[in-house]
Amino acid sequence: MRAYDKLYINGQWIASGGTGTMSVTDSATEEVIATIPEGTAADVDKAVAAARAAFPAWSATSKEERAGFLMKIQAGLDARTDEIASTIAKEVGMPLFLSNLIQGGLPKANFAIAAQLLGSYEFEKQEGNALIVREAIGVVGCITPWNYPLHQIALKVAPALAAGNTVVIKPSEVAPINAFILAEVIH
Repeated sequence: MRAYDKLYINGQWIASGGTGTMSVTDSATEEVIATIPEGTAADVDKAVAAARAAFPAWSATSKEERAGFLMKIQAGLDARTDEIASTIAKEVGMPLFLSNLIQGGLPKANFAIAAQLLGSYEFEKQEGNALIVREAIGVVGCITPWNYPLHQIALKVAPALAAGNTVVIKPSEVAPINAFILAEVIH
């Protein structure tokens, strides 16, 4: 059984402001396979403040730098594909064969695709006598469902980071372990 006792905020693992924990169960056996901190409103405030503070520097990075970071995330997920597939198979009740293809494959592809699109994406484009400028907007909050959990996270996080935004994720309490794995990869 895994016991996660910290949240990933501001590039570091910190204790939750709360004292509660939540149990994560294997969907097939109903066995507890992990515990996670029960986050608090103060934890969310810390995460948003950290993301807001990181936004100016992150949004100022070049699209090439952002693409490089996205590819590092993709490589980190690739190295842990089997673990991700096994974890999500237990969390959501998917056969391991399908989980390897879908749950392990799609998230890393999302990061790679976002990185690839940065190569040709025009953040500034002249249209007639107008200059169209697409800019990062700030902190993006991502609340994700239990089904396709890491894929849903990657579908939100990869393009947000590619565009120069910072992100706060609230994963499903039913299938949260994969989000911890992503945080470990990013760390």
